[in-house]
Amino acid sequence: MNIEYLKENNIDIDNSIELLGDIETYNDILKEFYENINERRNKLETYLKNSNLKDYTIEVHALKSDSKYLGFKTLADLALNHQEKGEENDINYISEHYEELDKEITKIINMIKKYLGE
Repeated sequence: MNIEYLKENNIDIDNSIELLGDIETYNDILKEFYENINERRNKLETYLKNSNLKDYTIEVHALKSDSKYLGFKTLADLALNHQEKGEENDINYISEHYEELDKEITKIINMIKKYLGE
């Protein structure tokens, strides 16, 4: 596991380590995030398909918070936009911009997979 790889991928690892205490804690939380991200993605897709903005907003809020702690600035910002639009019941915005959020999730999954050596 190479911290420089994270920095090269615009992950704010220094801030994350400051928030979480040390690299071991960061790596543990990162692994947990990685193990759960596909389930979270499936929930988001299902909630969106069913126009369930209440649960979508709760789930995307959790994604935003986790992303912020892990230094995934772009994903955190996108999730925040989705959270705010969910709170405004703006399903059109969410539907039109979901693909952008999903692509960033895929990018993060691939980056974590390489970082963890899987």
